[in-house]
Amino acid sequence: MIDIKKKTVYEAYGLTISSEIPLPELLPINVEDDKTDIVIEKADLHTLWSERSVPDDDFVIKKDWIMFHVSKTAIFLIQSGNRIVFSPIDAAQEDEIRLYLLGTCMGAILMQRKILPIHGSAVAIDGKAYAIVGDSGAGKSTLASAFLKRGYKLMSDDVIPVTLNHENIPIVTPSYPQQKLWLESLNHFEMDSNNYQPLIVREDKFAVPVQSQFFSEPLPLAGVFELIKGEDSEIDIKPIQSLQRFYKLYHHTYRNFFIQKSGLMDWHFKTSARMIKKIEFFQISRPTNRFTATDLSEIILHVLKGEEMVHEY
Repeated sequence: MIDIKKKTVYEAYGLTISSEIPLPELLPINVEDDKTDIVIEKADLHTLWSERSVPDDDFVIKKDWIMFHVSKTAIFLIQSGNRIVFSPIDAAQEDEIRLYLLGTCMGAILMQRKILPIHGSAVAIDGKAYAIVGDSGAGKSTLASAFLKRGYKLMSDDVIPVTLNHENIPIVTPSYPQQKLWLESLNHFEMDSNNYQPLIVREDKFAVPVQSQFFSEPLPLAGVFELIKGEDSEIDIKPIQSLQRFYKLYHHTYRNFFIQKSGLMDWHFKTSARMIKKIEFFQISRPTNRFTATDLSEIILHVLKGEEMVHEY
């Protein structure tokens, strides 16, 4: 059963969020009035979905209006960058609904507000933010965790919100203090999985709170590191050139299939064009036959310091 309580106000992605469903992953805050940036509420969306949806398509995307359906979980509606409505299906689990509220729904909200949602993890290093991007299973969160083990702090996991300031410098706003790590990564870092809550849809992936290692202030985005799986036994790193950067930013935009139907292609192109002039891009190929997150973090730190790399990894 979904536990609907009095609305609680939270802060994440630089936005205030009032929600009828508890969101323990987020930081609760006190507000003096009832006005918040985003409202999350429960309502019956079944009739609206049947009217607007197309058979065999789980998404309906319009300008400032997105609906999607998750089998055996819920129907979701995201409107105008300020409202999320969810309609549970049967005996849907609250934990599973929250995954979509904080993932796909928040990604859509950010895009509707013209905040670029990059799919990856962001870490704070020496006063700057660095994004780790890659396809599913590339090891983004695991590499971010390796930086946390070195004493650096997490800014975001999964969805990285990026805006441009008046000088067109990209700024990362922190999301909320939690990582999602696979059991294999927990074992490599000698973290006991019994101490963490498994995600419902992926029982071998766990929610890992990182309150003490969370950086809560916005920072300029200084670099993007794309992580890919390689066939070689050594780690390889190389810069990504300017024209390829457009493709990489589009490819690693969270839920990029929202962009065109939401009428945001021009905005995304202009935002990307301004960003690529301000930040560094690298691609890192990692072997899959061994655990490399610690070595990867060391290589990246060498690159950021402008040091010569010795190929001993």
